[in-house]
Amino acid sequence: MSFGPRVYQYKTSETSRFDPMDEIFPKVAKCVFHKFGPSGSIVRHDALCVLPLNILNQKIFVFLWFWFVIVAILSTIGLLYRAATLSPNFRYMLLRGRSRLTPVENLQTISRHLLIGDWFLLYLMAKNMDPFAFKDFMNELAPKMEKNDHFPEM
Repeated sequence: MSFGPRVYQYKTSETSRFDPMDEIFPKVAKCVFHKFGPSGSIVRHDALCVLPLNILNQKIFVFLWFWFVIVAILSTIGLLYRAATLSPNFRYMLLRGRSRLTPVENLQTISRHLLIGDWFLLYLMAKNMDPFAFKDFMNELAPKMEKNDHFPEM
């Protein structure tokens, strides 16, 4: 987990001389080759191998590391938002934000009778409808929900 911060520190610091990307993807390595010698026996030959593909691998790895960190943060925020929508008070605030033209009394009446699935449908309608048409819809829905026993009160 410390790879990204170490790379950032290396890139921004003028005193740091050790590249953390070289630790994972070295550009030069020692290679051992076994060849047949003049007498027919196997001779060990040490050499210095250049690995140019690791330069590209370093850049891809750093990009993916930061990409996954950003995706993890955004996913956590999305998960917290979805967990917050389980709260009736938070759902009321979201619906209130989408339907500012609706009187507060009607909105409270409707919110008291909404289950989470009903709220989600109403929230999507608020996002996609004209605000004045949605206000009229909510003003007609509130009295019907208040007098009808089919809607449980929360």
